[in-house]
Amino acid sequence: MDRKITPEGAGSDKFDSVVILVNETSVPSSNLKKNEEHKEDKHGNRQWWRGVLFLLNYVLSLLSWRQMSDGETKRVTHSIKVGLALVLVSLLYMLEAVHDRLGDNAMWAVMTVVVVFEFTSGATISKGLNRGAGTILGCGLGSLVALLAQEIGGAGKAVAIGSSVFVFGAAATYSRLAPNIKKKYDYGAVIFILTFSLVSVSGVRGDQIIKLARDRLSSIAIGFAICLFIALFVFPVWAGDELHNSLSNKFDKLAESVEGCLEGYDSLLEGKKGAESTRDRNRANCLSVLCSKSSDEAFANFATWEPWHGRFGFYYPWKKYLHMGDSLRELAASLLSLTGCLQSIQQAPQECLLIGVKERCESTCKLLGSTLRELGRNINDMKSHQQREKNLEELKKLRLELCSTLASTMKMLVNQNGAIEGGASITSSVFLLVEIIDKVEVIVKETEDLERVADFSLK
Repeated sequence: MDRKITPEGAGSDKFDSVVILVNETSVPSSNLKKNEEHKEDKHGNRQWWRGVLFLLNYVLSLLSWRQMSDGETKRVTHSIKVGLALVLVSLLYMLEAVHDRLGDNAMWAVMTVVVVFEFTSGATISKGLNRGAGTILGCGLGSLVALLAQEIGGAGKAVAIGSSVFVFGAAATYSRLAPNIKKKYDYGAVIFILTFSLVSVSGVRGDQIIKLARDRLSSIAIGFAICLFIALFVFPVWAGDELHNSLSNKFDKLAESVEGCLEGYDSLLEGKKGAESTRDRNRANCLSVLCSKSSDEAFANFATWEPWHGRFGFYYPWKKYLHMGDSLRELAASLLSLTGCLQSIQQAPQECLLIGVKERCESTCKLLGSTLRELGRNINDMKSHQQREKNLEELKKLRLELCSTLASTMKMLVNQNGAIEGGASITSSVFLLVEIIDKVEVIVKETEDLERVADFSLK
């Protein structure tokens, strides 16, 4: 490099100094490149750490329990629990002792965690036991069929496998159609069909069919054990608690709807702006009660699988909750009809409101609302109500007063020709109020049965 830069025949000190200068400046140029690359690496690391800190801040904001509702808190907790279970089962799969013992069948533990882990502890126990029972039956029968087919040999092997898969698969599928089995053991039947088919078919060409079935069952047992431990001991969500809280909340929603019916009616007559919002709120409460049947049945089914916890022991009468839920849904349907009648265009003449119809309806709605709210509070606290007989007497008295008021109102609405002029909405509303009183009386009696069977404590 020195010869190329130095001119030919130039041996003076001037050119030597130029060569030295060039040689001295050539070294820092490479250092500059390294410094630039180092700065870029530092900049990239800073950007990466900023992204990590942003993600941590976002997660911490999600975990700020005070700003989250109870449902959101439970959903976030469930997500963390599933992630923890996946981490544990993945670390277990990475152990050399487990992998040498189970081989690739250890992946069934990961699949079990993904499939079995549910929102409530009862649902996790139900799916885990169903998966275990279906796997045991499927592995056992599949191994027997595979060994029998190997003993037969030849063309009879295919006949034995085909006929066995057809018979057991068809029988298990038919059993799934039975209501009682479909309600509780449908997942177990599906796992039985899958496991039996896999073991019996793969066992024909495998020499170690018993070891295959045993390793697969061991992997599923490991995954279920991890799910069971986390579901029962790490912030458990009980299906029984969810059903219990859901029932008490239904009482509060219907009480709010009953008390808001006449409030919305008064706002409509006076032309206030809050009439539509009150009507929408009442409709939303009634519709939420009407659409709760499937969730109640699921919670009641999963609650029967749960162990003794909190206030609920073994053989707790969860079916009573379903019966009361049906009665509350009937009441919600009547309240929707009452809201529609009160919002009807054909309103009652002013004379009907002057003879006490409005006052009687208001007193009835207030009593119904207070009765429903008190019943819901007693169920939530699991306390026996001592004022039940008094409330029933007041409801019967109000029914008689409404019937007499309805008769006098219809007399005022009948013209000389015997036809009713106007007031169709108010008469229908009074009829519906009488029907609602009857349904509330039924709910009060069902609450009494629940208190007796569940052994509620006295206030």
